[in-house]
Amino acid sequence: MHNRRDGQQENGENGIDGSGMMGGGGDLSNYDWNGMGFNSNSGNPDSNGGSEDMSRALNSSRTQRIRAAMFPETIDEAGELPVNNGTNGNHTNGNHTNGNANNINMNNLTLNNSSSVVNRLAEPAQMLKHAVTNLINYRDDAELATRALPELMKLLNDEDSVVVTQASMMVHQLSKKEASRHALMNSPQMVTSLVRAMASTTDIEVTKNAAGILQNLSQHRQGLLAIFKSGGIPALVKLLSSPIEPVVFHAITTLHNLLLHQEGSKMAVRLAGGLQKMVALLNRNHVKFLTLVTDCLQILAYGNQEGKLIILASGGPQLLVNIMTTYNYEKLLWTTSRVLKVLSVCSSNKPAIVQAGGIQALAMHLNSESNRLVSNCLWTLRNLSDAATKLDGMNGLLQNLVHLLSTNDPGYAITAAGVLSNLTCNNPVNKAIVCQVGGVEALVRVVIQAGDAEETIEPAICALRHLTNRHPSSEVAQNAVRINYGLPVIVKLLNPPSRWPLIKAVIGLIRNLSLCPANHGPLREQNVLQRLVQLLSKAFLESQRHKASVAAAANGPGGGSGTGAGTTLYSEGVKMDEIVEGTVGALHVLAKDPHNRAIIRSLNVIPTFVQLLYSEIENLQRVAVGVLCELAGDKEGAEMIEAEAATAPLTELLHSRNDGVATYAAAVLFRMSEDKPSDYKKRLSMELTSSLFREDASNWVAGPGELDMNLIAVDDGFSSHLFSEPLAAGVGGGSASVHSTLSRSNPYSTGAGGAGGAGLGPGDLMTGITNRTGYPTNTMNPSLESTVTFDPLMTNGQQNLGTQGNQGTTMNPSGQSLDNTMAAWYDTDL
Repeated sequence: MHNRRDGQQENGENGIDGSGMMGGGGDLSNYDWNGMGFNSNSGNPDSNGGSEDMSRALNSSRTQRIRAAMFPETIDEAGELPVNNGTNGNHTNGNHTNGNANNINMNNLTLNNSSSVVNRLAEPAQMLKHAVTNLINYRDDAELATRALPELMKLLNDEDSVVVTQASMMVHQLSKKEASRHALMNSPQMVTSLVRAMASTTDIEVTKNAAGILQNLSQHRQGLLAIFKSGGIPALVKLLSSPIEPVVFHAITTLHNLLLHQEGSKMAVRLAGGLQKMVALLNRNHVKFLTLVTDCLQILAYGNQEGKLIILASGGPQLLVNIMTTYNYEKLLWTTSRVLKVLSVCSSNKPAIVQAGGIQALAMHLNSESNRLVSNCLWTLRNLSDAATKLDGMNGLLQNLVHLLSTNDPGYAITAAGVLSNLTCNNPVNKAIVCQVGGVEALVRVVIQAGDAEETIEPAICALRHLTNRHPSSEVAQNAVRINYGLPVIVKLLNPPSRWPLIKAVIGLIRNLSLCPANHGPLREQNVLQRLVQLLSKAFLESQRHKASVAAAANGPGGGSGTGAGTTLYSEGVKMDEIVEGTVGALHVLAKDPHNRAIIRSLNVIPTFVQLLYSEIENLQRVAVGVLCELAGDKEGAEMIEAEAATAPLTELLHSRNDGVATYAAAVLFRMSEDKPSDYKKRLSMELTSSLFREDASNWVAGPGELDMNLIAVDDGFSSHLFSEPLAAGVGGGSASVHSTLSRSNPYSTGAGGAGGAGLGPGDLMTGITNRTGYPTNTMNPSLESTVTFDPLMTNGQQNLGTQGNQGTTMNPSGQSLDNTMAAWYDTDL
């Protein structure tokens, strides 16, 4: 007996593994699978009876455990599973001991089997049971609702208000269950009855119940369609004016679901006056409710100009800005910023948002941990920033924008660079701040790291163009671009695959960088002169071909006038004449260096400069005669210019109404006459006297023979509109020509004050201009500058860039201003 117990314990330890199964170390031949004990041959006379008892106990406990797992409600929580230890009073001590051993073994198997089989069966069994129960209940609910609908519709149309109230409560209860809800939404008559009852009743409970029913139905597409077809949208819009908050909440939630998922709902809400009512709801102070309202406004205003104007007329911009400054609920701030982003592309809403403090409100959230909120604020700021160039106190915003340039998010870089470009346009204070906080270095890094991503590079280049011109720290910025290894990358952008808008911006930046003499050598090493000449030749040739084809078409049968907008060639939205003007202007500044002049002479581009003297566009005449003036400073250059028969057009330009053009033409002719006989020089001097000083000869303190044209243009401060910010239309009394910005005046003029006032001697550098009426032209006053768009190269400031008669407004062939078409990414519903 003692040996048997030892053998049984070994079986218990080695023969059964942790999952309740027999292990490889047990002796399977002696194991009784039915009785969970030893074979009768083991020597125990009572083993058969004990095995039967143990088997019955095991089967009983297994049944109880399965029942407990699948149907726990049938088991008494305080009860315990019965355990038969296989003993009785007649057993001997030895048998009793044997029974205890068997009992221990059985319990071990029971527990192990419970964890591995029964417990794993319990969860899916419960799920199956609940599914069957739900299916039965679902069928019952659907049948109940279907049978009740006809009677409920009659009750909803009853004349007794109490009956209608009770019926609406019953329908409301049905709408809370999915099965009966499907029955309701599949009955158009029921939905129509609900809408009719909701619109006609004055009972608060009926209204509340009906609104709640429609909200429940709006959770399903079939329900949305039923509400839409039954004319529920006007009734729901009407409820937005209800004094009962639950009713308003039900109505806005249902309308929100309709706007999101039901086609045709937007127009229906607009026609029902929903925009005005939703704007009025912005005065509420429940953040989740406001989140729904602002999201509805964004959906209704997106891509709909009339909707944007309705929001403006209802006072929406101010209320939306108030939300941005009052609450900190992220989802509300995000939805509100989305509405402001849509409104910010509207020319009417834009100044209203800025005036309401929108720039400052949006700037508050640039440090938020929510990426989507920061992104929407940046896009909105980018759209608004061209209307905020005159705002004060932008220090914090500018610093945050420079910081965002250093992030790894390309979206941040695009928008931050765009905002910086706008805020620094025509604003020397903002330019200085950006330079002080490392903006130039950050922008150069953005350009270097952007690779071929033009959507990132273009706004960064435009911002650098502003920072390198017309403010006290511009020379520091010009040097910083070179020190931070920006020149090679910038010059490379002149090559394909860069598109014309980017190339135009790069040309302007290179012109500004060329104002710093230290940049001449590095730019020359990057072959910038050769590339500028290539671009000039290509743009000039394409422009000439286009004008010739337009002229031929105009002279043909049925042809009209060959002048006007049709004569201007656009490529990717950029005027080729502007590329010509930009490249020649950049070559003009670079030509101040003698090494650069030698390279320019070798590139055989002087004939193109001479052809531009015949252009009808005054700005092209100005830049062409300016670069010729620089090239004529060398004897070789003067001879090449004369060899191209430039004397005739230069003599004609002496009579130009543009002071700068006439002055430069006189300088070129004078330099070309240095090796001519004295009689030729005398005739030239007389011609210069009669042309340049014909209107006010009394201003001249020296005789014509004393005129020294060599004083012209060694350190000319020429600054074209192509390379700086635009000038305001009508400012300065004339075109933005060579004398418009940092240019020369008559050094002998005794006219009224200003930079070109009396007291200048023949050896003084001409840094101002006095026009022929005697009044100084001053374009350096920031207060006279125009409101700008993102790309100042293509702004309405060009309207006065040829007011002497031949330039006019920059328009595309369709007659649309190019302010936004030239920078399509600037003003969009994003």
